[in-house]
Amino acid sequence: MNALAARLRAQLVRLRVWYAALAPREQRMVSIGSIVLVVLVLVGGVILPLESATHEAKRRLTQRREDLEWMQRNAPELEAAGAMPVADEHEPPVVVVDRVGRESGLAEALRGTQPSPTGVRVQLEAASFDTMITWIATLDMRYGLALDSITVDRAAGPGLVNANVTFAAPKH
Repeated sequence: MNALAARLRAQLVRLRVWYAALAPREQRMVSIGSIVLVVLVLVGGVILPLESATHEAKRRLTQRREDLEWMQRNAPELEAAGAMPVADEHEPPVVVVDRVGRESGLAEALRGTQPSPTGVRVQLEAASFDTMITWIATLDMRYGLALDSITVDRAAGPGLVNANVTFAAPKH
């Protein structure tokens, strides 16, 4: 650490000697140029990226609030569908999730179905949001696979989402 500090001091001394050797007009140009450079670095390297990240976070929050409101509005409709018969208990949950997903119209969107320590993990790409919600409700009501966690992001097309969904295995 001391060697680094000594090198930095030596460089600073060289810089001061160089600056003192400049003509007064050149010294003003170097000073103004340094100030402009510092301002550009602060604006371009700190302020603009922070502003952009803040704007994106606000946009995602707004979208997630809209999605939550939609889910709350449509929850009674899903509950009104009533309880459906439970499936064969001998069929593994990973198979049930994959089969019901394909039957629900998510075959093109299914990118991976894997068993997890607590149940089943599924990755969807460019899935219809409405179809995905119906699929989740079906797995919960008909097969007892409760939603454990979900991450949903907007996909390229309208009404399409990318999602990572984890279902908790049914408790018998």
